[in-house]
Amino acid sequence: MAALKTYAEHASFGGVQGFHRHASSVIGLPMRLGVYLPPQAEHGPVPVLVWLAGLTCNEETFAIKAGAQRMAAELGLMLVTPDTSPRGTGIEGAEASWDFGTGAGFYLDATREPWARHWRMESYLTQELPALLAEHFPVRVGAMSVFGHSMGGHGALTLALRHPGLYRSVTAFAPIAAPTSCPWGTKAFRGYFGDDPAAWAVHDATLLIERGARLPPLLVDQGLDDAYLDEQLHIDRFEAVCREAGQPLTLRRHAGYDHGYYFIASFIEDHLRWHAAALHG
Repeated sequence: MAALKTYAEHASFGGVQGFHRHASSVIGLPMRLGVYLPPQAEHGPVPVLVWLAGLTCNEETFAIKAGAQRMAAELGLMLVTPDTSPRGTGIEGAEASWDFGTGAGFYLDATREPWARHWRMESYLTQELPALLAEHFPVRVGAMSVFGHSMGGHGALTLALRHPGLYRSVTAFAPIAAPTSCPWGTKAFRGYFGDDPAAWAVHDATLLIERGARLPPLLVDQGLDDAYLDEQLHIDRFEAVCREAGQPLTLRRHAGYDHGYYFIASFIEDHLRWHAAALHG
């Protein structure tokens, strides 16, 4: 049995918000995650909803800022918040910038050294994490969904596109929807993969849909006062590709909302209900 150490627990809306660490065989280092257990988990298995956070965030950010526990308790959803990258790697340059390295794993498996040693977030999330959750928590088998914000929105889209059938539903807040065409994405992909455009393309949600990959019906929320909207997110291009491909997409644009957690907290209930309908259906 893989050991899981709990370092904090907090009662929340009849359930428990916990924070844990474990030795990851995939990453090769300790990893941390948050798990909110709704009150229904005391009586049997519950569905799992995984949140992938954005640049600079960690396993505590969503749990503290999004205000999701109240609705998760009502809907009987386990909320899982993995960290955004390996930490304490000792790799030179890992802490040099906020948008690459530590806190910026981009939910992929790096192939370029020295990052390939520990930056294996895709394998961690799609292989090790589901097994770890099933081992330690009352998980309903086959009932897992994913959502995320910004870099984590990119991760939710691409992991679901690259691993069909793993997630019952997918939603995103302000995702980096075409990372091969924006500064955040090109910096990360060049660093983690080198200059091979084929390696970049298979981690770009817009290109994956263009090439035939599909998602369950998708909900995306985007603030129109988001400072990163034009340069980094390319949501209009993503929408156009989904329309051409016949990918079901509900894209909601919100005047006055920016890129942060006030925006996420304003619409988190809609996302939880969207996932609950798929997970309990």
